[in-house]
Amino acid sequence: METAVPAPSSGILSHFLAARYPAVKARFPGEGRRRWRLRVAEAFWNLSSEEKEVYATACRSAAAPSEDAEFNTDDDPYDEVSDDAPGLGILLRTDYSNEVAWQDFYSKLQEGEAEFAAASSAGEDEDDKMAEDAGAPLPAGEDQDMDSDSDDGGAHPIFTVIADRPAFAGLSNLAALRLLNDVDVRRLPVLPAGTKRVKPPHRLVDQDGWQEVYVGKTVWIYDARSNVDQCARLVSQHAGMYGTATADSWRARAGYLCDLQVNLSSGAMTIDFGGLDRWDYDERVRNLEEAVKPLG
Repeated sequence: METAVPAPSSGILSHFLAARYPAVKARFPGEGRRRWRLRVAEAFWNLSSEEKEVYATACRSAAAPSEDAEFNTDDDPYDEVSDDAPGLGILLRTDYSNEVAWQDFYSKLQEGEAEFAAASSAGEDEDDKMAEDAGAPLPAGEDQDMDSDSDDGGAHPIFTVIADRPAFAGLSNLAALRLLNDVDVRRLPVLPAGTKRVKPPHRLVDQDGWQEVYVGKTVWIYDARSNVDQCARLVSQHAGMYGTATADSWRARAGYLCDLQVNLSSGAMTIDFGGLDRWDYDERVRNLEEAVKPLG
C-alpha cells in the first residue's frame, strides 16, 4: 500500500463526469455526490476497451473541467464524518459484539494520540528555545497563531472515530471507501517487460489498462477480528505494485496507528511489505465481488 495522498488520476473521469453527472444527479435526486459519482463511473466501466481509448484520446485535447464543478463540490451525506471532520484518517467501527475489547482498543488509540501530541509540543518548545537563545525574533504572526492554537484546545486529533453507527456493522473495505471517499479512475503505468496482465480483468486491479481508485482520507476499520488481535484494517485507496487491488487491506496494531497515519499522510512512509502477499485475501474477495454488483 502507498500513502494516503490521492492516487495519480488520468483526468478521464472528470471529463466523463462533466458530461454525465448532471443527468445522473437529476435522475437520482437526494443521493449525494459520492453516489452520483459512482453511477457515472459505472457507465465508464460499461464502455468497451475501444470506447475508453477513443474517449481518453479526445480528453487529451480538451480543457480540464473546473475544480469547482458540481461533481467536486456538491454535498454528500457523509461529508460531516469525512471531509469536514478533523483528523488525518478515519477509524470506522464495524463490530459491536464486544464493548470491553473496543474500549481497550480505543484507549490505546487515545494514548497514542496523546503521546504524539506531547512529542510534537516538546519539539515546538525546543525550537522556540533555540530561537530565543540565538536572539532570533519569532516570525510575524506566530504569537497570534500560538494563541489561536490554545483557543482551539491544542492539537487536532489524528483520527476521526465513527463508533456510533451499528448500520455499518460488517462493512467491507470497498463499501467503506465508497461511503467516505470519492471514486476516480486512473490509467495504469506501462507494465515492465514480461509482466502478464491479470486475468480475468477487474476494475479494482486492471480492466483495459484502467483502475478504479478512491480519493480522500485514509480509512481504517475495526472489525470482529479486532476484538481478539487489537488491530485495525488499513484500507488502500489504490493498488500499489501491479497485481494488488484497490481496497486491499493489512492489519496494524492499535498502538502503531497514530505513527503510521501521520507518516502515511506526510508521504514519509509507504507500505508494500516488500511485495509479499500480506494483504487480507478474504477481504479482497469481498471487494472484487461487491465492485461489480449493480448500484441499485
